[in-house]
Amino acid sequence: MARVCQVTGKKPIGGHTVSHSNIKTKRRFLPNLQKKRFFFAEEDRWVTLKVSTDALRTINKNGLATVIKAMRAQGAKI
Repeated sequence: MARVCQVTGKKPIGGHTVSHSNIKTKRRFLPNLQKKRFFFAEEDRWVTLKVSTDALRTINKNGLATVIKAMRAQGAKI
């Protein structure tokens, strides 16, 4: 799978590295992705997700069940 967050949809973006002499070379800014296992109590099973650290905060705030429900509404297979 590519470097894409399963919850927020964050993916790499392009940009430039700028040297001291102002020479610009292409580079990629990668999202901070972590592979994380969560225990999904509603279905009594473990779920492994590739999430950004921003998505971890969202899961902590809203709860795993709410986040998975929203992901399934968008068509993700969990």
